[in-house]
Amino acid sequence: MSNIAFLGTGLLGAALAEAAAKRGDTVRAWNRSPAKVLALAPFGVLAAASPAEAVRDARRVHIVLKDDMVVEEVLAAARGGLSPDAVVIDHTTTLPALTAERADRLKAQGVKYLHCPVFMGPAAARNAQGTMMAAGPRALFDSVQSDLAAMTGRLEYMGERADLAAANKLLGNAMIIGVAAVMADVLTLAQASEVALDDAVKLLGLLDLNAMVAGRGANMARGNFAPSFELTMARKDVRLMLETAGDRPMAALPAIAARMDQLIAAGHGADDCCVLGVDAVRPT
Repeated sequence: MSNIAFLGTGLLGAALAEAAAKRGDTVRAWNRSPAKVLALAPFGVLAAASPAEAVRDARRVHIVLKDDMVVEEVLAAARGGLSPDAVVIDHTTTLPALTAERADRLKAQGVKYLHCPVFMGPAAARNAQGTMMAAGPRALFDSVQSDLAAMTGRLEYMGERADLAAANKLLGNAMIIGVAAVMADVLTLAQASEVALDDAVKLLGLLDLNAMVAGRGANMARGNFAPSFELTMARKDVRLMLETAGDRPMAALPAIAARMDQLIAAGHGADDCCVLGVDAVRPT
């Protein structure tokens, strides 16, 4: 087992630190709110007074923070205690461009850095479930692959390009947030139609969403907008949805309607509704 450190013990960081301690690693952790680290004492997680103290003698340093600015601040504070052999593993969801800049700068400074964002909540982190992505030098990834694999249900190496995991994390989160927004509108429509909300959720089980992504999504990526559900007909259906909802707040459908109107005005009314993605496949 290893000496490791966690910088950041919010919901996800705390769950990852707890799981690591339960696997037998010696875990030292730091958080701006000391009480969040002290709450992990029953699992054997040791509290550190500073980032530099937390990372001293650590073989791996796991970062689970809010954003790029905080990552930079905490890394700077940790550098005094960081061993030259330590691998910094950053699980923070960050801006791809800043991630690439940070990786290049740290490499030039002799710091071993991998960006490894995750698709998992605290419960999944405690049980080594969910997905972890990794981007950075292949040899560095190989050196910690087995350690990372023990933390997750699925480990995906994205490649040497330092910002690839950051970019893919945003793609995945866009889908998660988008689904939540559309689900909110579905439930609003159910309420307006006096359909039980649980029944509305069950209805979605009749739809093969994976097939829609694989089919219509692949057509969108290829710029194939041959109609099977014309945009004008889809816009009519969205009008019916908005009329049904009345003055209830909507999360996604009004913006979708506005975009449909723009595309219809531009001559795309007879194309498939997946022409909503037309600008994504145009050369930039």
